Amino acid sequence: MLRSSLKFLFQWLFLMLLFFPIFSATKLRKTPRLSPFGPKFLRDPSKNIFSSSSLHSMKDFETKFYEQTLDHFNYQPQSYSTFKQKYVTNSRYWGGANSSSPILAYLGAESSLGDDFSYIGPLSDNAPRFKALLIYIEHRFYGESIPFGLEEDAILLKNESIRGYFNSEQALADYAEILRHVKEIFGAPKSPIIVVGGSYGGMLAAWFRLKYPHIAMGALAISAPILYFEDLIPHDAYFSVVQKDFKEQSESCFKTIEESWDIIYKIGSKPNGLSLLSRKFKSCSKLKKIDDLSEFIVNIYSSAAQYNEPPRYPVKLMCDAIDGAPDGTDVLGRILAGIQSLVGSDGNRGCYDLRGYSDYLTESWDWQVSFVSFKLVQLKAKSLGMLLYFHPQLISLLSMRHFILVLSLAFIFWNN
Repeated sequence: MLRSSLKFLFQWLFLMLLFFPIFSATKLRKTPRLSPFGPKFLRDPSKNIFSSSSLHSMKDFETKFYEQTLDHFNYQPQSYSTFKQKYVTNSRYWGGANSSSPILAYLGAESSLGDDFSYIGPLSDNAPRFKALLIYIEHRFYGESIPFGLEEDAILLKNESIRGYFNSEQALADYAEILRHVKEIFGAPKSPIIVVGGSYGGMLAAWFRLKYPHIAMGALAISAPILYFEDLIPHDAYFSVVQKDFKEQSESCFKTIEESWDIIYKIGSKPNGLSLLSRKFKSCSKLKKIDDLSEFIVNIYSSAAQYNEPPRYPVKLMCDAIDGAPDGTDVLGRILAGIQSLVGSDGNRGCYDLRGYSDYLTESWDWQVSFVSFKLVQLKAKSLGMLLYFHPQLISLLSMRHFILVLSLAFIFWNN
């Protein structure tokens, strides 16, 4: 009788939780791309492995394309479609299949592979020592690895039937197929594979080792924010660090930046405000919306903080320019001085293409970050004899520990 009553009570509570209205309307701030390489204007040319002192040269790298499966997990007619996925190999120091020399595999992240493999030290530095075969794989939907023969264009992400194939789970399965393929064509069935990635790519490397332990013997996850998920890390944690970096560098610089946002949005709300801001920030074309400017500026600040390393120390460079602007320079003039100190001007035009900060790479990364937040988390509970759906915002109302407890109780009561 008690169990029956508890079961009824739990079922009632469970349904209440399931249909509990979501009141939170907080708009989460966008997470900047977490590429370990940063914008080109911040890169140190001396780190390029193609420099004169490098052990590698361009001819060591061979670009190939694999006929990749579009959908690894479903069996609809379109699932069997394929697309060409780019990968690059370097066998200069490989000891050969008979030596069981390792394969070091870089898992591409949220950018094209075009420039990435020239900056990846862990692979190039260790290839001679371990006589390793190097392989670099481009992430689907980036660079030359976009399904349906399309090119990088934010418009394609508005197509839901296409966008659905753009997620980390599919990307991991891509890597698994290509790595098996590489072992086959190089005749290296016994060569151990170590997957490597940085930042988001590091997350992929760690997940790959967990999901495909029969393929990868190990994973090197460099600066991988594997805990950067809602309910584990505050959603504004990234920007809190960016803010802290600027504040520690210069209190006056930080206050100028803080003050600038109210001024920018106040001007932008006026009838001719976007035109004024376009001229003030030397936009190559008239701003169509205030977000184009704000995303451009935020990208500069976050890039400076994320890649704040010698010899340039971008945060210091920006703050010195902001604080050191000539007397009489207004707040927005100081902000512009900071931007110019870091990125200069766009070529010989002396202007900035602000739309470039709201392009395909930005849109695609926003989609990847928000994928879990917008989709329904599907839990297959055979013991319940039904398919349960939980909206992520509902789950976020509970701590993960409580959510697991609730789900465990569901199984207990429905099984008894």
